Amino acid sequence: MRASHTGKGETATRSFIVNVRTPALGAPPENAPGGAAVRLKPREIGSPTWDDRLTLEFLGSAPRVTAIAIEPIDVPTVYLLGDSTVTDQTAEPAASWGQMLPRFFAPTIAVANHAEIRRDAEILPRGVAARQGALPHEAGGLGAHQFGHNDQKAQWPQTYAEAETTYRAYLRAYIAEVRRRGATPLLVTSPERRNFDSRGKITPSHGRYPDAVRAVAHEERVGLIDLTPMTIAFYEVLGPQRAPLAFNDDGRDRTHHNNYGAYELARMVASRLFEADPKLARHLLHKARDYDPANPSPPEAFRLPASTARSARRPDGD
Repeated sequence: MRASHTGKGETATRSFIVNVRTPALGAPPENAPGGAAVRLKPREIGSPTWDDRLTLEFLGSAPRVTAIAIEPIDVPTVYLLGDSTVTDQTAEPAASWGQMLPRFFAPTIAVANHAEIRRDAEILPRGVAARQGALPHEAGGLGAHQFGHNDQKAQWPQTYAEAETTYRAYLRAYIAEVRRRGATPLLVTSPERRNFDSRGKITPSHGRYPDAVRAVAHEERVGLIDLTPMTIAFYEVLGPQRAPLAFNDDGRDRTHHNNYGAYELARMVASRLFEADPKLARHLLHKARDYDPANPSPPEAFRLPASTARSARRPDGD
């Protein structure tokens, strides 16, 4: 999509890659289980991410869009699969790094975000991801996988996966499915939760799960973005008093981020992407290639025009 806008007597044209999706699925193979549509959660029903339409929002105090041109395009696609810290949050103040990631790409690549709240790595063995089109389905694409928040919860038996056995098997299944499609798999460790101890240091909450991701990435020789230590460095440099400025619900939420926090996490991911997959280098903006999480942009200086979509409901999960 190309949008032309005017400002201060000048006209500028910018290109964007957009995806439209619908809950409708093709009929499952003969004698196979499954329905003809994705079962949407209550929060997804009627949302602009599942309505088979293209929804545009132009922000700022005086947006001046003069023309829009929509054209089909054939470009490589980055498929994101993950949980609530990756999914497109449809209403502010909640936000995720997945929805901010396109900011750091040139308009020569698409980002398809199939992450969802409370999702876990078991969607691969259940075949859910493949039927929803959440895996790369063209050669040359990239699949980025970030799970762990929900897999680690023994109190949720429907999503729990033991780190040393089942969880690693799910990661290997993901890698195999992406490779089978001629695409490149990529693993991402989970962003840490904001739990400070009395010394102002983050208390790790993910146990053996980040190590499981690192081990599988090494064994399978796939790219790794180690987001866990980067987020720890980010929170600690802000400190207990300022770190809440990166989180949803005025900092009362210790897991999910706001626009500022999501933007900084997306910068972390983007800055490591071309190391994990050198083919992405030509698609990344230059500013995305160098980022130190221990030297982030100050939250007080972050500016992003507010969306009209707002909700006081906190994303599910913790």
